[in-house]
Order: sequence, then structure tokens, then C-alpha cells
Amino acid sequence: MTASQDRRDQLKEFLRAKREALSPADVGMPAGGRRRTPGLRREEVAVLAGVGVSWYTWLEQGRDIKVSDAVLDAVARVLKLDEAERAHLYVLAGLNPPDPTGRPGAPVTDQLRAVLDAWMPNPAHVLDRHYNLVAMNDAARWVFGFDDDVRNCMVAFFTHPIYRGRFTEWQEFAPDMVADFRASAARYHDDPVFGQIADELCGASADFAELWARPDVRSRSQGIKAITHPEAGNLTFEYSLFRLPDRTDLNVVLHTPHPDTDTKEKVESLVVAHPG
Repeated sequence: MTASQDRRDQLKEFLRAKREALSPADVGMPAGGRRRTPGLRREEVAVLAGVGVSWYTWLEQGRDIKVSDAVLDAVARVLKLDEAERAHLYVLAGLNPPDPTGRPGAPVTDQLRAVLDAWMPNPAHVLDRHYNLVAMNDAARWVFGFDDDVRNCMVAFFTHPIYRGRFTEWQEFAPDMVADFRASAARYHDDPVFGQIADELCGASADFAELWARPDVRSRSQGIKAITHPEAGNLTFEYSLFRLPDRTDLNVVLHTPHPDTDTKEKVESLVVAHPG
């Protein structure tokens, strides 16, 4: 048996099992009397998904047919598949699964907040795909000067005097920030928020407008941040960005004191000076 045939056989078993696990009432349909087989009928799934009965039958039979993201999403919706099951359906159908972005605007979990707090006394925060600051620990607030006016780190990097002023090598760091933002905008090309933020910043910052006019694209996953703090002085961090497997719209940014500096001792003293 070829790998392709094995995949289609798994698709057949998966779809049938998910269909038979649902009752008409589960999808808002009347029961319609006794049924000789459990669950929904293939015809009912096809109608609810807005696809042809023959096409869905072929899909569930594991035939080698063309499928699209939109049709698989419709089938996943009717069968009430969760995020992992939807990704599995894509794989079995021979398509790359979509990123599991989770529910837009969903709050950061208590478990993730506990990770940020456990990273103390070092700074840690969470950004969404638009660079919105959605969670942070106390060290991030003290080190970077995050206040109530810092809602979006890209906007604040170019317009917020305190946050912008903390970056010792701002001019060198800015091109990477904008190039990373452009890469994210291209990745989520159907998301209009990137364009709205860029338009806002082009009007508010000549520096951003100049960098945005360039075609540069980069993806930042790690690097160095040099910070000038009004109390602690010069701080140098190594930072790493981690995308959550079940929320790829979020990036966890963890900072570690550079080992060749006295940043570790300075940050620890800063935390002592600002308890709770």
C-alpha cells in the first residue's frame, strides 16, 4: 500500500467516525424517526456543508479527488471538529493545515501568565500578530517603561518617548522591527489591521515611513536588545521569540541577561527596588 492510499484510508475512517458520532439534534435538525445507521447521513453532511452529495461521498470513500481549504473548513464546521481535528482533516486530505490561531482576542491563559511570572526577575511579555502587548511580567514593565499608553509595541517604538528612549541603539534596531512587521503583514495578507497600523505610523513617524517604503523583509526569532534604563543604567539582553503551537497569533518574548555584562545583577537590583 502506498503512503497516499494509506492516508486516504485514514481519511475515510476519520470522516465516517466523526459523522456517525453526531446526531441530527447536534446540528439543529429534526430526528426524523428511527435510523438504521448511527449519526448523520452523508447526504445531510453534504447539504449542511454546501457541497455536492457525490463529492462528499467520494471524499469519505477516500477517492483521489481535488479538495480546497474552503470546502474542508465547511466539512469541519458541520462535523464540529476542534482545532486539532481540523488540522488532521487537512493533513489526511493532502493539504497543509492552517495555523491554529485560536479564537481572535481570546485572553491569555493563566498558565501562560504563570510562565511570565516565573521568568522573573527577567523581562518577559506576549505580543499578538499586530504587535499588541497582551501580557507582561513586572520586569518587562520596569525595564522597558511599559505604561498604560503602550498598547502596541510597533506604534510605541516609533512614537512613545519613554519606550523609544530606552533602546540604546534605536537606529540600528528600527529596520529589523519594520522588516519583521512587513513579513507578518505578508504572511497574513488578508488581515487589514496591518495596513491600518502602517498608515497610522506613516502619518505619525517620518522614520517609520522611510523604513516602510523599503522592500526589506526579515523574521526575528532571536537577537540582542541594548537598553538604557534611568536607574539601572546600560542593560543588554538576549531575546528569543516563541510562537505557541495552539495560538500561532501570539509570540512569547523572553529576555535573558547577556552573560558578558553586569545586566543580571542590575536587573535583580531593579526588582528589589520595585517590589510588587
